Amino acid sequence: MANLQAWLIYFLCSSVDACTGFRWDRQWLVVNQRGRAYTQRVEPKLALVEVNLPAEAFSEGWEPTKTSYLEIKAPGMDLLKISLCKPPKVSDGVSVWEWSGSALDEGDEASKWFTNYLGKPSRMVRFNAASETRPVDPVYAQGYSIMFSDMFPFLLASQGSLDELNKLLKEPVPMNRFRP
Repeated sequence: MANLQAWLIYFLCSSVDACTGFRWDRQWLVVNQRGRAYTQRVEPKLALVEVNLPAEAFSEGWEPTKTSYLEIKAPGMDLLKISLCKPPKVSDGVSVWEWSGSALDEGDEASKWFTNYLGKPSRMVRFNAASETRPVDPVYAQGYSIMFSDMFPFLLASQGSLDELNKLLKEPVPMNRFRP
């Protein structure tokens, strides 16, 4: 029997939606001026961004209020607060991996924050679940969808696999190095 040692949810992201994954996971994305996603593979500074949600955001049935925020921080930057209520502005032409569609624009304050942090024009968008879907390849998981994650609604890694990998490396790496 396996023991769960840690549970990491990446927002940029407890309740589970059986079809799309953990609530709040991968709902947000930072894009360039053409709407193309920035990833840590291209923008390593994104690995230093930390996010926080209200503890009650993971309670079953909880809905955001006007005072509910996603808090974002990074080295050398002021705290950015993003309302968890649905933003009114839609951005068309957003793309990540093989998908493109519309997303909800988180506004000028978020845009300025990420533009300053990355040193290039940026916008923060939220997946528009009301009008968009990203089905998982049915060869792998029929009937499931994702938001802005790479391929699957749930990604798992085991401590045993990490231990075996670390035996082969000069310097061991922690589990959060494999941000799925």
